[in-house]
Amino acid sequence: MNKRAINDRSFFWIVLGISLAVPAVVTLLKVLPDAYRPNALFARYLPGLNAVLNSLVALCLAAGYYFIRVKRNKNVHQLFMFSAFLLSALFLISYVVYHTVIPSTPYGGDGFMMYAYYLILSTHIVLAAVILPLVLYTIYFSTTGNYDKHRRIARITWPLWMYVAVTGVLVYLMISPYYKFIA
Repeated sequence: MNKRAINDRSFFWIVLGISLAVPAVVTLLKVLPDAYRPNALFARYLPGLNAVLNSLVALCLAAGYYFIRVKRNKNVHQLFMFSAFLLSALFLISYVVYHTVIPSTPYGGDGFMMYAYYLILSTHIVLAAVILPLVLYTIYFSTTGNYDKHRRIARITWPLWMYVAVTGVLVYLMISPYYKFIA
């Protein structure tokens, strides 16, 4: 077995571990009893921050796409894509902190908007779990110089990642009127 195959196999186990751990932690935080949640007033600002982070991720993804497809500038493309990855990581940390401190907010609307909200939310959640290993592999193939695999997986990763970023902002805009914070 060559060195690249060993590295690819090791990376697979890292990606699998991260990809299983993140949804497990998020699920655990959703069911954590209120008595075990710390109290922090700063958390009331995190949903807005998360929406800003998701907006910035979408902008970085669009810019990264533009610089590789239109301008053919690999260096600027990598800068924007790495920025999107870092912003997504910050979002994930903020999201986990928020849901550790604050219980989930139920959607308060009804009728068509309720169905639209839950459709967008459910696709967002499923694709957010799917996108993590895709992003990690896309970055891995790029940084290891395996550009053929990078291009193939990026064609799947990019639109899904963009969808997750944009729908994250939509979910925030739809649920934000129903946030109730105790001062």
